[in-house]
Amino acid sequence: MIRGAIRNATLTAAVAISALGCGETVYVRRGEPSARARVPLPPAARAPAPEAMYFRDYGVRDPRRTSVDPLSTFAMDVDTGSYTLCRSYLDRGRLPPPEAVRVEEFVNYFPYDYPSPEVGGRALGICLDAAPSPFAPGWTLMRVGIQGRPVGSARRKRAVLTFVIDVSGSMAREDRLGLVKRSLQMLVRNLRPDDRIGIAAYGSTGREVLEHTPVRCRRTILAAIDELAAGGSTNAEEGLVIGYGMARRALEAESINRVILCSDGVANVGRTGPEAILRRIGREADEGITLTTVGVGMGNYNDVLMEQLADQGDGLYAYVDDLSEARRVFVDEMVSTLQVVARDAKVQVDFSRQTVEAYRLVGYENRDLPDESFRDGRADGGEVGAGHRVTALYELKLREEAEGRIATVSVRYTDPDSGLAREIGEDLGAWEVRNRFERAPRSFRLAACAAQFAEILRRSRYGSRTSLAEVLAEAKRCRAPFQGRGDMAELVGLIDKARRLAPHGRAGERDD
Repeated sequence: MIRGAIRNATLTAAVAISALGCGETVYVRRGEPSARARVPLPPAARAPAPEAMYFRDYGVRDPRRTSVDPLSTFAMDVDTGSYTLCRSYLDRGRLPPPEAVRVEEFVNYFPYDYPSPEVGGRALGICLDAAPSPFAPGWTLMRVGIQGRPVGSARRKRAVLTFVIDVSGSMAREDRLGLVKRSLQMLVRNLRPDDRIGIAAYGSTGREVLEHTPVRCRRTILAAIDELAAGGSTNAEEGLVIGYGMARRALEAESINRVILCSDGVANVGRTGPEAILRRIGREADEGITLTTVGVGMGNYNDVLMEQLADQGDGLYAYVDDLSEARRVFVDEMVSTLQVVARDAKVQVDFSRQTVEAYRLVGYENRDLPDESFRDGRADGGEVGAGHRVTALYELKLREEAEGRIATVSVRYTDPDSGLAREIGEDLGAWEVRNRFERAPRSFRLAACAAQFAEILRRSRYGSRTSLAEVLAEAKRCRAPFQGRGDMAELVGLIDKARRLAPHGRAGERDD
């Protein structure tokens, strides 16, 4: 498939970063070091000076006038790694670097109560709503919610999974290899007996640890995982080549074929330019072997490479920092969403010039697509697993006395079984906009708080409109209907931590 110019630039950045030595935090944008000026934070609030934490600055999207461009097109994304990684910074008493924050991953970390698609065997359903924004006076917040069709464990296809595990010296900590081993053990214990597991590992060299074995032989698989030990350098390229070779030999056309990479993403041995493996990951994804990347570790971590390997492999990227998150990723999420129900999924929103003066897609800066690529089957989109939810938020400047259609939201995807392209659409009318934010659905208010929190953390000009104290107050009001939801209580706690760390309750503003 053609993987657009934006993705190619990002991969160039990932390649450059993977070859860098340790000693500084490196920010990369469009393949070059960013010269962007930043508002300095006081020493207590700065992110730590780790050995090497690699992020990429994708910039911040500005509003577009509908008179110039009424269309907004982006690839769907269900990654969540940015939220968990930033949570780890805050839990350690530091604000995350702005470049570590991707707004859409904060929003998509939380589950929302979208109805499942019921019409004509659709793989996806669309849910639209809107209300005045509490964080941008005079603007309306529109939510685009997309729900994947659930597939029960008994009905899903058999899974053929290949674990590729980083066992280099940098993983020799309990919060790295130890956490990976416990995570994979949890996953194995929750798979079906007829699923199959293969294991590859890499340190200074790559090796095959366990040929693909049915999960009914669980003891054999768990023993192989338990025996993994860390040491040596990091030849990620060789490990992935061996893992993909195993996955290719075990490939089953009617099954779920997936490679799961667990690593801190930092490679220092092998060909320092991993263009070849990136191209192979893309080819294998086109043939039905997808890639999920799971990141671990702080102080020596490559977020850019882990996120973009998953992107190139048509899979998702998550970051695991403790056993609770491991259970969420490997048991609550991965087991239920193993089966892909929509490939190359893209969203296009057509705003009415008569009712909408301007709009801004919040986040998704690295998922932007040319409008003409929406119906281009060669243009790469995102993959949606069974039961997955995808959420996007738009800020809208509505015209006075706006009436009629506000927007038409279209979703185009490829059916993974038939290979046929399908397209669905829904309209949002001005009469459907709630007159007060407090009257919007509780999940809508949650998404708004998560997005504004991320905007402040990444120090965008749109985050500077409000303080963390204001977001915290709104999140607390939103928390009441979510009693018993630990993730909502956690969000409130993280906003409060950031408020106490940031100068004057604000994270500053970047000079874009």
